[in-house]
Amino acid sequence: MPSINKSPQAFVDLDELAAHIQRDNLDAARRFLIAAEWTFNLLAAMPAMGKEYIHPKHKNLRVWYVRRPFRNYKIFYQIVEDGILVVRVLHSSRDVLTELT
Repeated sequence: MPSINKSPQAFVDLDELAAHIQRDNLDAARRFLIAAEWTFNLLAAMPAMGKEYIHPKHKNLRVWYVRRPFRNYKIFYQIVEDGILVVRVLHSSRDVLTELT
């Protein structure tokens, strides 16, 4: 089974996003985290499905969306030897170029 690794910043991103969602709806925050993990598993099984995202500081970065109904959240990841490395998880309204630096 492919591995799913998360950068320290990805853990922070997930915590912050879930906390933000939780302010309005605790159940939605739980569903978001479940949907994110489901999507990580999908990407680990089929890592090339994400689109290449060219960024000067991150080689071989790819992007995919958290499954519905959370498609406004982007997963930035890299394919590694034994699976994927989740680099960041960001809301699509964020300035991605600034956030990835």
